[in-house]
Amino acid sequence: MFCTCDTCARARRSGGKNIRTRSQALLDDTILIDFPADTYFHVITHGINLEKIKHCIITHPHSDHFYPSDLEMRGIGFAVTNNNPLNFYGTQIVFETVNQFISEYNLKNDNRIISHLVIPYKPFFIEDYQIIALPADHTEDIFPVVYIIIKNNTCMLYAHDTGIFEDTVWNWLKSSRIRFDFVSLDCTAGLLTGWEHGHLGLDTCAVFAERLEKSGAADSNTKYCINHFSHNCLADYDEILPKASKLGFDVSYDGKIIYF
Repeated sequence: MFCTCDTCARARRSGGKNIRTRSQALLDDTILIDFPADTYFHVITHGINLEKIKHCIITHPHSDHFYPSDLEMRGIGFAVTNNNPLNFYGTQIVFETVNQFISEYNLKNDNRIISHLVIPYKPFFIEDYQIIALPADHTEDIFPVVYIIIKNNTCMLYAHDTGIFEDTVWNWLKSSRIRFDFVSLDCTAGLLTGWEHGHLGLDTCAVFAERLEKSGAADSNTKYCINHFSHNCLADYDEILPKASKLGFDVSYDGKIIYF
């Protein structure tokens, strides 16, 4: 918000799809993916009804993906009509942080928020969805994960804030025989090259997609959408779109809806 670099200034001038808020997704109006500081803005901008959403899966505790201070807004006096609990799912730090805020804001007795511990590779179920967390190549000591989400015969990978997976993850994917219909892929570095760890750029997204195909987890029918841009991209939406299209990638923008 304080940056005046060329990329930020150009995005502000152009507006539209070039303006980005912090990363969040909603699956089938049922599962919220991440809970950043822009959640309320997304609610009022895109018409999301949080009262009807009962589940939120968190990738990792960095504030652009998890902003627990807003959990207070789930309490009595703030959310007058919320009677159904909102279930949060995350690895150790997220799990402990949610519990801390439940205690601090006295949300336990009101049954407004429930926390669930996620263990990598151990499937868990949310309504009709099977979900598997895989270790992300990101800041290791915060236990970051990406998510496989399966419903019926449809399977997606939500892979934000990760570099190229470690060999153990690739081996697991190969042995699991999972195939993705859709992949939402980190592209924080955009046009910068050589980003293999922590985040990906457009060139390493192509490497990642190739590794998915070699592992049997993707094929020519898999849809890809690159996501999680910042000014590190050295490009805005309008500039990265044609370059991504040549590689077979769709490009996200705030409010984009994808069917698969």
